Amino acid sequence: MNSLDSAIRKHVIRNAYEYGKANPGNIVGKAINEFPEAKKDMKPLMQKINEICREINALPKEKLEKEFAKLPKEEKKEEKNELEISDAVPGKVVVRYPPEPNGYPHIGHAKAFCLSWTIARKYNGKVILRWDDTNPEAEKPEFVEAIRNGIKWLGIDWDDEKYCSDYMPDMYKLCEKLLWEGNAYACSCAQEEIAKGRERQERCTCGSRTPQENLDEWKRMLNGTTPEGGATIRLKGDMESQNTVMRDPTLFRIIESPHYRQGLKYRVWPTYDFQGAVMDSLLGVTHPIRSKEYELRDELYEFLLKKLGMRVPKMISISRLSIKNAPLSKRLLRPLVESGKVTGWDDPRLPTLEGLKRRGILPEAVRKFVLSFGISKVESEPGWDKLLSENRKILDPTAPHFFFVANPVKLKIKGGKKKKLRDMEAGSEVWISGTDAEALREGETIRLKELYNVKIEKTGEEISASYAGEEIGKEKKIHWVSEKLECEVLRPGDLVLDSGEFNPSSLTMDTGYCEKSVQSLKEGDIVQFERYGFCRLDSRKPLRFVFSC
Repeated sequence: MNSLDSAIRKHVIRNAYEYGKANPGNIVGKAINEFPEAKKDMKPLMQKINEICREINALPKEKLEKEFAKLPKEEKKEEKNELEISDAVPGKVVVRYPPEPNGYPHIGHAKAFCLSWTIARKYNGKVILRWDDTNPEAEKPEFVEAIRNGIKWLGIDWDDEKYCSDYMPDMYKLCEKLLWEGNAYACSCAQEEIAKGRERQERCTCGSRTPQENLDEWKRMLNGTTPEGGATIRLKGDMESQNTVMRDPTLFRIIESPHYRQGLKYRVWPTYDFQGAVMDSLLGVTHPIRSKEYELRDELYEFLLKKLGMRVPKMISISRLSIKNAPLSKRLLRPLVESGKVTGWDDPRLPTLEGLKRRGILPEAVRKFVLSFGISKVESEPGWDKLLSENRKILDPTAPHFFFVANPVKLKIKGGKKKKLRDMEAGSEVWISGTDAEALREGETIRLKELYNVKIEKTGEEISASYAGEEIGKEKKIHWVSEKLECEVLRPGDLVLDSGEFNPSSLTMDTGYCEKSVQSLKEGDIVQFERYGFCRLDSRKPLRFVFSC
């Protein structure tokens, strides 16, 4: 067995063990990552991957477990993360942000946005904000505005702005070129039949139509004679390819829904496979960034542009950002919003940019976090810790300090002297946090932070203590408040469980008292509650903060 076969087998066994069944589409990127030269000839590579997947998927569970146990412990391969592009020409680099306006931007988008922007600025190039708005069923102006705001919030910008829907006439002409030259055809088959044909690796009889017949059907699609679902335009690819993407993919389909910008001007819309490749070439994009989950589609991207006689940009593949127990897919996030399981696209549990902003995550922290992965195809699934650590580093020198006690317990002080700290004046009683109260022991001496020492005489639902001097020693220090200014803190946790199901305990609340000084804060201000953490003021009435980090 050669080294490529061994690598494929290793990844197939691990994929089958972790997910119950190996998926060839999940293996190809890993194989190419280890053996880049294999990408030059995809057919034998895919044949080998499919062959090994069939073998491993046929193993009984006990045998699979034994095979998995033989694998060496997986180590993350380190890659250089410098943003160096070998063939970049200073002043000539053109990159794009290609969001589809069908949801709010999340931290995964931030990675692609920030990498593209950084590459463009490094090489004195140009950034195009390109709206991939050719699916009228899902797109809304609300999402356009949200994405614009998200990009600006990140602290990056763009030099030009384009809408793919404005280029429909150009895309129609290119489609007609494919039809006329026999490189595409109009297909009237139902989706079920198309799927079966791809599985059998057989082209349907529609593929034998003449160019004129295909153009006639194309005109009927455009003028409304052919109903929605009645026909599609498919590329003549390679039905025998082991890369299923190449088996005559759909390029255009009929969608009757009104478009948020174009209204009912168009009823035939391109798929992403057509629009993405064509628009990159039309707009002069030199280095499009795309996550490596699309690597199987790179062959189609190049094949299509060559058939059209168009320039083929230099694709940059990167690993998709994954956060443990945080879904980074609008397909998964939208149902949570629409079902009311979260409060909206800005719910602080969400990995959306609006959610991160509401949680008190700074854009600088997001930029540092996503750029730390660089141009790498190494897969990883970090938790939130790394991002939160970056956020703490930035906040620590500047965030004002205040006291907040959660689940407060009254502490009565015999002989307590009146002493003022900021807007708080301590006297015969203060409140301390319930956690601190539970840890107290009768007879011990503690220090009320920035106040004085007290000796604990009685514990319980209400604590009694006596003044014990002001000399600073090694006593345990706890914070306190003197007035009952009610305050609540929302604490976001993991949105989903390890099982992938929604976590009903992902948002909890601490209630307690905080010092009066917080009343001078504005909504959005971020403070440090001492011995508790950094929190962002979310609302003044009621007084509510969101725990950040």
